[in-house]
Amino acid sequence: MTTPQKSSHELLKELRRRAEALHFDAFGVAPADRLQSAGARLTEFTALGRHGDMDWLEETAQRRTDPCLLMPSARCLVVVGMSYAPRTDPLEALKQPTNSAISVYAQGRDYHEVLKGRLKELAGLLARRANADVKVFVDTAPLMEKPLAALAGLGWQGKHTNLVSRRHGSWLFLGAILTDATLPLDRPSADHCGNCRRCLDVCPTDAFPAPYQLDARRCIAYLTVEHKGHIPVAYRKAIGNRVFGCDDCLAVCPWNKFAQVAREAKLAARAETENPPLGELLELDDAGFRSRFSGTPIKRTGRNRFIRNCLIAAGNSREASLLPAVRRLLEDTSPLVRAMAVWAFGELVSEKEFAETMQRHHPRETDAATIVEWQRRRHAIGATE
Repeated sequence: MTTPQKSSHELLKELRRRAEALHFDAFGVAPADRLQSAGARLTEFTALGRHGDMDWLEETAQRRTDPCLLMPSARCLVVVGMSYAPRTDPLEALKQPTNSAISVYAQGRDYHEVLKGRLKELAGLLARRANADVKVFVDTAPLMEKPLAALAGLGWQGKHTNLVSRRHGSWLFLGAILTDATLPLDRPSADHCGNCRRCLDVCPTDAFPAPYQLDARRCIAYLTVEHKGHIPVAYRKAIGNRVFGCDDCLAVCPWNKFAQVAREAKLAARAETENPPLGELLELDDAGFRSRFSGTPIKRTGRNRFIRNCLIAAGNSREASLLPAVRRLLEDTSPLVRAMAVWAFGELVSEKEFAETMQRHHPRETDAATIVEWQRRRHAIGATE
């Protein structure tokens, strides 16, 4: 007769095989009750206001620190990772200022959709074989996937706070199955960052107050994706042509040299999202935006925020050919877009042309933030005259 311990090991082997067949590249099991230190770091993060306007992080902090609050009967979590390692260096896109730089994770199909379907299939197998309750999580629920992945042995949280794997570098999407089944636990991963600080030093906005700490309010990924308002002037130049996310701290990780190109075809870059020309993006209205970015993470941000980012990139490009599109957006229906169009326009034209254009637009502008953009640039011109 098979012992319960042996049957749990056999079940684990079957789950690993199925995970591999579903194109998950990393697999591990973590306990459901050992997130105390990670919870303390999250509390400090929100207490210092480093979460910016991601209010949901503060509102769900208590649930994030204890997976058992999501399932009181939970014993462990099956944590999986799927590689999205790019075939080329994403930092090369920064050398082409008239093109956009879109984060690697957003160039393919929305990873939430890809992972969740596969994870549900894996969870179904676990539920059937162990007669267990299961809950599936992919990024959108109050669960701390990165600390849990470290506990499950998939890697460790690097100095850039993202998960680092010895096999997959900094390129893993994570998902988890919370369950009341009893499974053998994996050993937590050791930290292998050593004295390296490449990820900290490369950050264009100094978003890391210290190793293993992030201030999202300074992070380009946060500013271009999560932040709903106007991007502070202090960070606009540093954004360069990054219109959605930022890969710098991930791309310079030395452990990436062991990462193989992602094998999941649905995560591969699509032509419409692989760093397209800024001129094309600036022409997008809401319908065009939705059509172009359907099924990608970019669509969730919305057209206005995305065009806000593209206008900052246009201003940084110093490319006169983008001026007609920027000028047209001075009259966009979105105040968020108009304000950044003013900033970009000021970066692309002479002081004389800016002053003449301001005389036509400024008197009829009703949005306070856009008025400030006109006036800020005009004051800067006056200071140099």
